Amino acid sequence: MKTTQITVKEVNEEIFRELKAAAVRNKMTVGATLSLAIETWLSQLKKKKGNLSELKSINWGPGTEHLSEQIDEIIYGE
Repeated sequence: MKTTQITVKEVNEEIFRELKAAAVRNKMTVGATLSLAIETWLSQLKKKKGNLSELKSINWGPGTEHLSEQIDEIIYGE
């Protein structure tokens, strides 16, 4: 694995202290801990991106076939 040395400005001091303490508790370097945090954050961003066409419809049972129109009528008075 190739590593890069960086300088980061405007990091919340309290959060950075927590990161350093977590690194020590887990016998990791700050760099390895930060890399793991970045990797986790990026993977969560990728999970959030979805395609609306991938959403599955839900069958709420009989009598709910026009529920969205009924809700619109209540909310918007249409």
